[in-house]
Amino acid sequence: MYTPKPIDTSNIVLPDDLLELTEKIAENVHEVWAKGRVDEGWTYAKERNDQKKQTPCLVPYGDLPESEKDYDRNTAIQTIKLILSLGYELKKK
Repeated sequence: MYTPKPIDTSNIVLPDDLLELTEKIAENVHEVWAKGRVDEGWTYAKERNDQKKQTPCLVPYGDLPESEKDYDRNTAIQTIKLILSLGYELKKK
């Protein structure tokens, strides 16, 4: 049985400037996901239907419910924390 073992990033605290970056990354994560769905033939519908390839999440990021945004934000935050925990630096030019 598979046991997930993500790298522990709980000790990483993101500075404010990187917290701002998370929203941009989260929005892009959604855009990449949405493009993939559209490319696979998915369309918008009020209710999800996998057989018909329909989902209510094919909307701009700003129109997503907060629960969906939080999913994308968590992906962004955990990605940044992983980068920092591996010894890389992120800085804005």
